[in-house]
Amino acid sequence: MKYLYYIYQLFVAFPIVIVATIITGIVTGIGCSIGNGHFWGYFPGHCWGWVITRAFLLPVKVEGRENLEKGHSYVFVANHQGAFDIFLIYGFLCRNFKWMMKYQLKKIPFVGYACRKSHQIFVDKRGPSKIKKTYDDARKTLSSGISVVVFPEGARSFTGHLGQFRKGAFMLADELQLPVVPITLNGPFDVMPRTRDWHFAKWHPLSLTIHQPIYPVDKGQRNIQATMHQAYDSVMSSLEEKYQGYVENPDQ
Repeated sequence: MKYLYYIYQLFVAFPIVIVATIITGIVTGIGCSIGNGHFWGYFPGHCWGWVITRAFLLPVKVEGRENLEKGHSYVFVANHQGAFDIFLIYGFLCRNFKWMMKYQLKKIPFVGYACRKSHQIFVDKRGPSKIKKTYDDARKTLSSGISVVVFPEGARSFTGHLGQFRKGAFMLADELQLPVVPITLNGPFDVMPRTRDWHFAKWHPLSLTIHQPIYPVDKGQRNIQATMHQAYDSVMSSLEEKYQGYVENPDQ
């Protein structure tokens, strides 16, 4: 069955990924240039994530959507297991949001173009002025009623375990007094870990668990630390047993 799945990927799934990525980039770019940026900046990407996940025949389980209020802005924080995190969140979170992502992703063909046109938030740490612009863009997005999704580890895991959280997303939530929503992703590491980029995917179920929002009870450093620790514990609590526990990520 493994080799049949590889053949299927080669002749069906991979062509779908290429075509879907090109179409998504073009539609997002044109739509954001001439129409509603909130719609065109999210909906094509949502369809792209759903199509690619389904193209690889991966079953998806989502829990916790009832924890979210319609029309509310959130700072979503998720563990970062692998490349399929992107497809899983885009396709199945079902909330209009912007990504906070590494600025290097601008260079990916079609994807980078779509991200620039849809005003995703690029995290650029190459100097104080660029860091300030990152936070200014995030504030503007959240103030307009759109949520943001952040991987607070800042890098994909090498082992599937959870690394350290960085404070940036929690400082932003504290400043704007917005709730933080932890998300636990299971399966992307088993499908395609970062050590096997550009290889065949392995079939494995995916799950996305949306935890209860963590509302601010204070403002300042104490609230930031408390929210970060609570979010970390929430994400960890729903990880598969084999990925429980902290493992240092040398890329952090």
